[in-house]
Amino acid sequence: MDFSAYFAGLSLGLSLIVAIGAQNAFVLRQGLRGEHVFAVCLACAVSDAVLIACGVLGFGKLIAIVPWLDPLMRYGGAAFLICYGARSLWSAMRSANGLTTDPVAQKTGLVKTLLACMAITWLNPHVYLDTVVLLGSVSTQFAAHRTAFAAGAMTGSFLFFFALGFCAGWLRPVFARPSAWRILEAIIGGVMWLIALKLLLNL
Repeated sequence: MDFSAYFAGLSLGLSLIVAIGAQNAFVLRQGLRGEHVFAVCLACAVSDAVLIACGVLGFGKLIAIVPWLDPLMRYGGAAFLICYGARSLWSAMRSANGLTTDPVAQKTGLVKTLLACMAITWLNPHVYLDTVVLLGSVSTQFAAHRTAFAAGAMTGSFLFFFALGFCAGWLRPVFARPSAWRILEAIIGGVMWLIALKLLLNL
């Protein structure tokens, strides 16, 4: 394996994924609640790995081949993010409770959680821009070592999502306060709506 290509992929992958976004906000929320953290982190990391592989293999031209796919993803993703953001903002305004770690408290089921995670991941065209288009185009600079570059970028995704999901638990005492949890929900809702606006305006 060419380690220069590997670390180039790792550093670029991390730099693209660290910025706060809908997917990261969702993982953070699940980590704070302690709900299906491993499954959510794995789903996000594997999704990124699949998209990175597609970009490196040259599937970045898919949008040019299927022009109707872009508006479909853009408006579908925006609609989902608006609904999910509204849910978080409603919780921010109405919730009088902080984060609960009570094992008998009602939790969202695994299937429902994973469906929301997949929708946030796959209905967001920005993830395609970062993984398929950008990483795919940069990988052409490592023509003889694309596999190493892709492996580095995939490693970055796995490291980031699992670190975010499981390290979020350290902040649970902070978010046990109702005001802190409401602020987080408001931030998550605002992020979702901001991304939805960008999708609708095609920014």
